[in-house]
Amino acid sequence: MAFVLDRIFEGACRPFKIRVEQVLQSQPSLIISYKLSNTLEFYSHTISDLLGKDAALCNTLWLLKDAAQQTFFNILRSRGEKLLRYPPLVAVDLSPPPAVREVVSLLLELIDTYKSMMIPASDKKTDFDPVVTALLDPLVQMCEKAAEAHKSKGAVSRRSRTSSDLGSSSRDSLTVDAMLSKKTSNLTQDTEMSTKIYLINCLSAIQLPLVGQEVAGNYLNKLTSAIDTNISNLVRKEVDAILMRCGLLSKLSYIQKSISGDDGSEPGPLAEAEEMSPVVLSECLRTFFELATGNEGLLPEFEQLQLPSLRSDARIRVARALADGYELLYQAVVDPKNNYPDPRSLMRHSPDQIRTILEI
Repeated sequence: MAFVLDRIFEGACRPFKIRVEQVLQSQPSLIISYKLSNTLEFYSHTISDLLGKDAALCNTLWLLKDAAQQTFFNILRSRGEKLLRYPPLVAVDLSPPPAVREVVSLLLELIDTYKSMMIPASDKKTDFDPVVTALLDPLVQMCEKAAEAHKSKGAVSRRSRTSSDLGSSSRDSLTVDAMLSKKTSNLTQDTEMSTKIYLINCLSAIQLPLVGQEVAGNYLNKLTSAIDTNISNLVRKEVDAILMRCGLLSKLSYIQKSISGDDGSEPGPLAEAEEMSPVVLSECLRTFFELATGNEGLLPEFEQLQLPSLRSDARIRVARALADGYELLYQAVVDPKNNYPDPRSLMRHSPDQIRTILEI
């Protein structure tokens, strides 16, 4: 019976093959090529079960399925190359480019198609990970290239402004050098911050619509990890900037080296070190508390982070890091071996009080 059916269907193979190849050569859309590939795969399995794997129609179906699948991935690759060839400019508000929304919408449509595809009883659905990776990897790389270009553009702008300032203020070179050094440092920090925030906004815009989509689970984990890494880097930069404004960054570094012995010298009382003297620390702490209790507050708002949950998370991480840094300084000052004459007067607030001030 199978032999007879094979001979009957054999005559349909050539015209069927020609018609499908015409469709593939007509540059179908990504969705059409994916649906065609899935449909051909379903009937390849079905006909194999019915006529056997060596049947002429079965061989034709497998051949066309492979061709449709190749066309689909070729389209994906072409889209990815186009994204990477023309990375967008970073928006003033650091929002994700329109390409993010377009690609994610396309992926969601592909996921719906994947979920509704027919599966023969003798087989299981194909792995969807290669589709997700082929579609999203170039998108993420495009966002990274745009962020890098934004960072480089900021560096060029800084150099231009620095040269201009030097040309107009050459009479007091020491003062100019100090001012420009501080100005350049602030501009560098702002550019790095905006670059990280832009990447976080892009990654979260890709991640959020895919939450709950089981077939994209592996890539979701990858995105979550990347977002967390960028948030951690953003928080570390912000904490360092705040501590530097207060003059405490170098002090905490000194304490950490003293505890670990990384400075290579025999640790002595901290109060005897010039940069750790009570007078120096008192001035740093005064600045710290002025910032903490002032109208502007000590903690950044991260207003350009588009997800409220990420803004809150980043703010809490900064607060905890500052509180931990204060506690490290507090423990060092009240430690009798460091010879501070009146540690309680110098460190007027306990670590718990600082956590209350920072609302954690």
